[in-house]
Amino acid sequence: MSTEGATYSFADVAKILALPESKLRYWAQVGFVGPSARRGSKQVFTFQDLVSVKAAKELIDRGIKAADVRRALDAVRASLPHVERPLDRIRLAFDGTSLAVTDEGSTFEVDSGQKMFDFGLADLARQAEVTPMPRTPAARPVDASARPEPLTAYGWFREGLARERDGRDEAAVAAYEECLRRDPGLAGAHTNLGRLAHRRGDQAGARTAFEAALALDPDQPEARFNLANMILEAGDHEWAVAEYRRVLQVAPDFGDAHYNLAVTLERLGGRAQARAHLERFLGLAGPPVDGREPDDVAWTEQARALIARLGEPG
Repeated sequence: MSTEGATYSFADVAKILALPESKLRYWAQVGFVGPSARRGSKQVFTFQDLVSVKAAKELIDRGIKAADVRRALDAVRASLPHVERPLDRIRLAFDGTSLAVTDEGSTFEVDSGQKMFDFGLADLARQAEVTPMPRTPAARPVDASARPEPLTAYGWFREGLARERDGRDEAAVAAYEECLRRDPGLAGAHTNLGRLAHRRGDQAGARTAFEAALALDPDQPEARFNLANMILEAGDHEWAVAEYRRVLQVAPDFGDAHYNLAVTLERLGGRAQARAHLERFLGLAGPPVDGREPDDVAWTEQARALIARLGEPG
């Protein structure tokens, strides 16, 4: 089986790279790294996407900040579509800001000042049940002066995320809408439109968007989690519990779903179950560390306070 044309689902990639599927979906949702192709109504990963996810995972495991990894992956996305060299010779080199695709023993060999990480692309190919690419001349260099191509649907999705980070919600909505004009089946764009609608108080619009996302991808945990939150806000605790449980069936490491389910169960009198989900939430959050976002610290403190209120397990 060749890498060309091969595609992989979220579950496939999670299994190949030993990543929680919930984390993989979260990375795609925030535009960090994700699938770039479609198979029917589903978003799927190409082998190049698989390499990018592997690189992101290993860089983060080595303590590289996510923002630096995001910038570094741009080089891989630019280079990998043209890579036709044998995978057992390909390496990724990281110098702290840039991630380069290199070839041992060729003009692509990295400078001695760069740090070489062996990402094991040949092993990745075997894990993905593909045959390493045949030996051909070195990859074509990327022409930095070339006129940029128009944004794809996923490009507009990432543009929407960037506008959100800048606090330009209206511009983000326009980007997501353009994304959906180009690819109506991109469920993540519906989810983000729903979140923005909810933020501006448009409850009906938010619910419609979340339901549209779930119609396209019933297993998308973010859309179902947001819909569960709306159901909880409306006062239907039992239905909210059912929806949070559905989220955790698909994404058992979805920390916020554990927290919200625990709070809802506590209101319904399910103290033992609430405690179990709070403990799971704290286990996923990990110990407090420097640099933790204040909101994360606040949520973990609230979780500990609620556990204390619940008392010792009976």
